[in-house]
Amino acid sequence: MTPTATPTPLAHARPIDVGLCPERCQRLMDVLRREVASGRLPGAVAMVARRGQIAMFEAVGQQDPARGTPMQTDSIFRIYSMTKPVVSVAVMMLVERGLLLLSDPVSRWLPEYAQQQVATAQGLAPVRNPATVQDLLRHTAGLTYEFLGTSPVQQQYEQVQIASRGRSNAEFSQTLAALPLQFQPGSVWAYSRATDVLGRLVEVVSGQGLGAFLQAEIFGPLGMVDTGFAVPPAQQHRIAEPFAHDPDGGVPMKVIEPREVPAMESGGGGLMSTAMDYARFLQCLRNRGELQGVRLLGPHTVDYMTADHLGGIPVDGTLLPPGHGFGLGFAVRTHLGLSPVPGSVGLYYWGGIAGTTFFVDPVLDMHAMLLIQAPNQRDYYRPLFRDLVYAALL
Repeated sequence: MTPTATPTPLAHARPIDVGLCPERCQRLMDVLRREVASGRLPGAVAMVARRGQIAMFEAVGQQDPARGTPMQTDSIFRIYSMTKPVVSVAVMMLVERGLLLLSDPVSRWLPEYAQQQVATAQGLAPVRNPATVQDLLRHTAGLTYEFLGTSPVQQQYEQVQIASRGRSNAEFSQTLAALPLQFQPGSVWAYSRATDVLGRLVEVVSGQGLGAFLQAEIFGPLGMVDTGFAVPPAQQHRIAEPFAHDPDGGVPMKVIEPREVPAMESGGGGLMSTAMDYARFLQCLRNRGELQGVRLLGPHTVDYMTADHLGGIPVDGTLLPPGHGFGLGFAVRTHLGLSPVPGSVGLYYWGGIAGTTFFVDPVLDMHAMLLIQAPNQRDYYRPLFRDLVYAALL
């Protein structure tokens, strides 16, 4: 987080002026207060913006349950995988500059991936089609995440401590590339460490560290003054914390330490941010690549990123709900029905493992975000928030 000039504030409006019911917006916040009172949710920051204006922006509960500190709208959250859209935008900025192609094999830029093999029941098999940059962006590169199961490949991820923040991005990439793939590239959508690899790709192509590139090309230009891979000492009093023990099971909650500057700047899950900072990023996306005179991407590039890139590629696991595909950094809604949550066709979204979530609905000219630090309750609060936002539309 590097100090920059004070950004021009985003516009605000009354809910009624942008087609939201004030009483139902209040109900949304009342439900969050109920959850805080129940002891399952430490605190939350909720935001809903429509037609380019913020119509609802409130904090409830506690920022730090151990200290009883009230949640603030500028509290700083571990956003984990909400880092992925940011890094995906960074990659597409490099594509727009003619510095790489989505069809490039990953090994063109990261030679350590040239000799990968695929784990099968019969042993290691050669890669049929090398993974491309597009495969990394849409999670079809054959990689996996160690916490999603207990396959032999996932066990190897655990054995080498692939989640360690003590390696540089270059060292991470070398370690990951030495492990077998779980799937043939291009054959299946599987949520994975792919965006961490993209973080290293950004470094190699740009010649800068990932954090330095993001600061210079995205955070600084957009006025995201509180976003980075660590929280500086002067701002650490604003860090939002989970309960010390999971309210549903009593186990200690393990989350990354935002006060430490990590060796690895994780493109897949390392950023800390605030609601207002991330709202500036989302409004830039909603504006198809531009915010307050600063253009990160061309409008057609944003459209391309937020289209489905899977087609008939099968999905591994349950992370993508029915009626959804995946674009370049985002889940994308492909059917009006099927999913257990509302949303227009063309809606795109993602979230972080500690509970943060956002969605952008271009049809309704709306984006919304819920920031919480409740890892084990995230699968409840995400659809609850989505239901309440859509219920508030007039």
